[in-house]
Amino acid sequence: MYTPNSPYESNLNSLLTSLVNSATYSSYNNFTVLGSTQQDIIYGLYQCRGDLAMPDCASCVARAVTRAGDMCRDTCGGTVQLDGCLVKYDNATFLGVEDKNVLLKKCGPSVGYNPEAMGSRDAVLGGLVGLGGPFRVGGSGMVHGVAQCTGDLSFGECQDCIAEAIGRLKSDCGTADYGDLFLGKCYARYSTGGAHDTSQAHGKSDKEGEKKFALIIGLLAGVAILVILLAFLSKICRRQGKLLC
Repeated sequence: MYTPNSPYESNLNSLLTSLVNSATYSSYNNFTVLGSTQQDIIYGLYQCRGDLAMPDCASCVARAVTRAGDMCRDTCGGTVQLDGCLVKYDNATFLGVEDKNVLLKKCGPSVGYNPEAMGSRDAVLGGLVGLGGPFRVGGSGMVHGVAQCTGDLSFGECQDCIAEAIGRLKSDCGTADYGDLFLGKCYARYSTGGAHDTSQAHGKSDKEGEKKFALIIGLLAGVAILVILLAFLSKICRRQGKLLC
């Protein structure tokens, strides 16, 4: 936690402003804001999905920064992963450091074990590891895969992170028709042509996927409250011999 109206808060606001401004012309950047003391230094970065147009990148980063302000209020660090971008900041340096902590995992429904389909999926995901660059896309038939690292990682670190993400994705999602695994500094996603088609999702505005991938605990609480409320109203109506439509 930091003290309101402190030098750290001023530096944080400066950092977040820099992230938003930079996203209007670059899909990745990192910043370090120095302070008069070690405790006031803050580090931050953003990374947009590699196929986002610059206006969509800027819009995504702006939304992520807004959500960070709402969700991480008065905290020294925060991470927001949306479908189209990542924003991360902290008072402890993390730039150039691998982070394999799981931010988000989502697996689609199982389609049953199909050796041909699973073989194609594994081949596509394996091919992503062999590609160069931080943003990697591959496909074969109905199977599509995508992976990306943050721009502060070296080639070797990126390889290591993507290989870890793909290994966990295949293990955790098994025979699911799609899967997404976001680690702290990279992610891997695939689709076999089911309900979640990454080849289509990546060509759209970030607004559609954002609602699925933002890490908002408050949303879960809101759903729980709604369920309780509906159950309560239903009980009242049954007592009165009426049907709630």
